Amino acid sequence: MPDRGGGPTGPRIRVGRPSRRVRTLLMTLGVLAVLGMAFTMFAGFWTDWLWYRSVNYSSVFTTTLWTKIGLFFVFGLLMALAIGFNIWLAHRLRPPLSAMSMEQQNLDRYRMGIAPYKKWLLLGITALVGLIAGASASGQWRTWLMWVNGVPFNQKDPQFHLDVAFYAFDLPWYRFLLGFGFAAAILSLIAAALTHYLYGGLRITSPGARATAAATGHLSVLIGIFVALKAVAYWLDRYGLAVKSSDFKATDSWTGLRYVDANAYLPAKTILFCIAVICALLFFATLWRRTWQLPLIGFGLMVLSAILIGGLYPAIVQKFQVQPNEQAKEAPYVTKNLEATRKAYGIDDAKVTDYSGVSKTEDKTKLRDDVDATASVRIMDPNVVSPTFQQLQQIRNYYAFPTNLDVDRYSEDGKDQDTVIGLRELNLNGIPKNNWINDHFRYTHGYGVVAAKGTQVDAEGRPVFTESDLPSKGELGTYQQRIYYGEKTSEYSIVGGPQKEIDYSDDSGEKTYSYEAKSGVNLANPVNRAAYAVAFSEPQILYSGAIGEGSRILYNRTPKERVEAVAPWLTIDGDAYPAVVNGKIQWIVDAYTTTNGYPYASRTTLGSSTADSLTATNNSRAVVAQQNQVNYIRNSVKATVDAYTGEVKLYQWDTEDPVLKTWMKAFPGTVESKSDISKDLMAHLRYPQDLFKVQRELLARYHVEDADTFLSGSEVWQVPDDPTNKSGNAVPPYYQSLKMPDQQAQAFSLTTTFTPNGRDNLSAFMSVDAEAGTSDYGKIRVLKLPTSTTVNGPKQVQSQFNSEQDIAEQIRLLQGGDSEVEYGNLLTVPLDGGLLYVEPVYVRGGGLKYPLLRKVLVTYGGNTAFEDTLDEALNKVFGAEGATTEPPPEDEGGTTTPPPTSTNPTVQEALNDAQEAFDAGQEALKKGDWEAYGRAQEDLQDALQRAEDAQTEAGNTGGSSPSPSSSPSGSPSPSGSPDTS
Repeated sequence: MPDRGGGPTGPRIRVGRPSRRVRTLLMTLGVLAVLGMAFTMFAGFWTDWLWYRSVNYSSVFTTTLWTKIGLFFVFGLLMALAIGFNIWLAHRLRPPLSAMSMEQQNLDRYRMGIAPYKKWLLLGITALVGLIAGASASGQWRTWLMWVNGVPFNQKDPQFHLDVAFYAFDLPWYRFLLGFGFAAAILSLIAAALTHYLYGGLRITSPGARATAAATGHLSVLIGIFVALKAVAYWLDRYGLAVKSSDFKATDSWTGLRYVDANAYLPAKTILFCIAVICALLFFATLWRRTWQLPLIGFGLMVLSAILIGGLYPAIVQKFQVQPNEQAKEAPYVTKNLEATRKAYGIDDAKVTDYSGVSKTEDKTKLRDDVDATASVRIMDPNVVSPTFQQLQQIRNYYAFPTNLDVDRYSEDGKDQDTVIGLRELNLNGIPKNNWINDHFRYTHGYGVVAAKGTQVDAEGRPVFTESDLPSKGELGTYQQRIYYGEKTSEYSIVGGPQKEIDYSDDSGEKTYSYEAKSGVNLANPVNRAAYAVAFSEPQILYSGAIGEGSRILYNRTPKERVEAVAPWLTIDGDAYPAVVNGKIQWIVDAYTTTNGYPYASRTTLGSSTADSLTATNNSRAVVAQQNQVNYIRNSVKATVDAYTGEVKLYQWDTEDPVLKTWMKAFPGTVESKSDISKDLMAHLRYPQDLFKVQRELLARYHVEDADTFLSGSEVWQVPDDPTNKSGNAVPPYYQSLKMPDQQAQAFSLTTTFTPNGRDNLSAFMSVDAEAGTSDYGKIRVLKLPTSTTVNGPKQVQSQFNSEQDIAEQIRLLQGGDSEVEYGNLLTVPLDGGLLYVEPVYVRGGGLKYPLLRKVLVTYGGNTAFEDTLDEALNKVFGAEGATTEPPPEDEGGTTTPPPTSTNPTVQEALNDAQEAFDAGQEALKKGDWEAYGRAQEDLQDALQRAEDAQTEAGNTGGSSPSPSSSPSGSPSPSGSPDTS
């Protein structure tokens, strides 16, 4: 037994045992770390696979995965072989040690140091370079799939007469191969040079020859390969001129050849190609000549030619040939750019017609009647009334509506009605207590659709709901109301297991529910649970008792996320909108195919061209791929996402789009035929806003077809800023039903206006037929106003509203106390040669923190009205009543029904107090006593709030009471009497 006190073997025993334990511990920790990293990588891969399988798009996952893996291994191996072979060859061509100079002999210690590890060092270097190259190549999976599956456009570019597919699908792949070749050549040259230097093939400071014959030949071949690749680059650059972007005074994003490109750069590239080929051959010839004299002369000639022919000569042509006569020189190329740009953006069929802007109809009654025939003027602004929906239809705090509601069409009495619609989605910030179980197991879904007529309000200025309450009921019939997938559903939920979900609440209490669809991923499998616990960084998923048989996890729940995931080759529109289709709530998502390789078509940046005053305040409305530059776009796919099951369907919408056909070849079976779109779904499809915004940006310049006019810039338009707010961003396009001058009936349309560049008067009005399934769908109409006269644009109209003394005074009164005025969408309607502007005005105040429609601004032909209702405003502007002006409601006997009287004494008392406060305010107003007027306004708001509270309480208990509309609404009307509208 060893001596514990310090015998000769004692210390060795005490030191040795802890050392083994430390090594064992470190090895164990190392193994665990490796296993942990491996399982983390596996978890990401496995959960992705499970999700794609759950939505029945596993082919997208496998196609993308195998393409990435294939590119990784092929190009990683090629790069590794190129580097490894050249290092091996340089080592094999090393001179014998006896022939090495003193400089090289000094490196002997380095050679001796790496000698035992040179095989591993070679493998390590080549593996590292191969991994980097493979990872870079795998990111080109889209480029590869488009090249290998490319479908011809059957359109040829005007310069080289090649199919557009060459530029869209082939040229990007060739450029990638060229870039890879350059990288391989340069890295091989560096690796070979270092190896030659280390083993004596190259000398830097020693006298005599700087390189051995073997090193000279080896390096010359590598340089020759680099120069040969440069020759290929010069040749491809010729075609690249057709899709090259450059600055040009006619446009900031000119694409295609100009005079200097066709007559200087193009021949220069051809000459440089020939010089590069000769120079490459001279480098290859050093295998026999063993001298760099001629190759270096050739290389110097190539560099000098690139400077003189490729740079100086085009500058001389531009300065002395183009600039003195630019209009004539550039006109043929501008014509090509005009034609290509209009075709690439789908605006080549836009119909531009002259429009006087001034009505010549003297019959005011006819004009008044024509308003109703021309447009169903929407006075419910979906971008303003969301708080109203929230206040009146939220029902529970854990529900919410989107910031911007949507406009759709629903049939009423056989006639399409513009409808403002929103879903009552889940709002986790409003649940009583946030914890893991509540957030992910109990509160899992929203409930019901809320819809209101777009052209009507009630007497209180509230929406006229066609679908409301909880559960929702109304004109939409029976449908699955639970909303598990929506725009506000960003968190995952675990449903269908032991833990019951809160369905909704009514007077009898909370109703519970258990998810019945097969959406999501089953968590009964422990491997799945472990993978999701790692992927979501939530260990409770692994051991929680709330998860059991039948539990499923739902995630990627917003419509845009789901469509983008199953079709990563699509660009998604910024506005998904809901519709009730065949008994289900379906999210409808517009998706685009794009390319930036359409020859001669000018490019645009999607993020900037689709930005407006709505996207500035609501990021969810922003288009995906903000910075993508494109010069071709098609709304090629209409997608739907079921709000209950999450099922995603892609429908081919543009049956002629070659980009979509290419992707359908790459991902067969993912896109369904256009004929599979049901009639009910077709009724809700519409022209997408983001495509329209891109087209209007291009039409601001490309509405002209004459090159001289385009070059002069005299006809450049701009999209005006939104005059209803101070954001400084472009006015958004508006959906409305209207009849353009060449149409026989109203059509659901998307509209916008243009003003001259740098000015505020109106230059054009643009609309597109937005109703899918009709023969005119997608037809763009532009009404061009004369430049010789001035017609007020949106900003001028808004300024006119605000500057008229009577209107300004009324608006000031509406803003009394804590009330706030909000301007709705300023709609423009072409009417009998003139332009009708309509703007709803909302007021928040009187204790009600949501906007109610109080006034409508209307102007036409220089006449302006500011009245309680649209009909009253139109009647005043035209000095005549319309045939369709709605009379007060009548009872069955035909007599006018007076406003209901209160049966609730609390409400009646509050209304009496409100009337007294209103009268006191009017009296103070006449005397100019603003302090007394302010006190009266406060009393008025307090009384109205008491009436509102009493009415709400009576409604909840089933009692009857009148609407506070039978009393003053918080502000005096222009007539000086209480607003009882």
